[in-house]
Amino acid sequence: MKQSLVDDTEDVSLDFGNEEELALRKAKIRHPLATFFHLFFRVSAIITYLFCDWFSKSFVACFVTILLLLSFDFWSVKNVTGRLMVGLRWWNQIDEDGKSHWIFEAKKVSLNNSTGTEAEARIFWLGLIICPLIWTVFFFSTLFSLKLKWLALVIAGISLQTANLYGYIHCKIGGQKSITKVTSRFLSQTVFQRMRKPRPRQIK
Repeated sequence: MKQSLVDDTEDVSLDFGNEEELALRKAKIRHPLATFFHLFFRVSAIITYLFCDWFSKSFVACFVTILLLLSFDFWSVKNVTGRLMVGLRWWNQIDEDGKSHWIFEAKKVSLNNSTGTEAEARIFWLGLIICPLIWTVFFFSTLFSLKLKWLALVIAGISLQTANLYGYIHCKIGGQKSITKVTSRFLSQTVFQRMRKPRPRQIK
């Protein structure tokens, strides 16, 4: 029984390019500056809110500083870090008739484009979800401790950071039209499965 053997001197081309790019995508942070500022402004706003009494006795100075940090965070996350780290962006557009339209976009992920890595995406979503929860805790703490002068600032923090979270969730799942399609598809499948269930026979 003859067997064909491959000559050891032959060059066998092995494609390791995709594996290397996949490994880089999982481990490397492509946009360190965007990743830094994605967390810097929102974490700075929380730290300043917690310890502002140590730095200044002026309520107005603390209020303005925290509000500026929250505004910088909203702008940078909406316009820069979301696009670079996860390939998502959202904005509002007004047409010629004066109607307002919300647009949610998601960039197709490929190994050759400038979309962020998995590590950057994890950092992006953790920062986007955890910080609004912290401001929600601040809301209840100010409400129960009757520190009502801080209530407007806390509500501003919740509003700005929840707006970004809401917009990027819509980008991730494909916008309002996709939500409607997913919901209608789920309901139709549920109704169809219930109709197909065999009914138990009645014993006479």
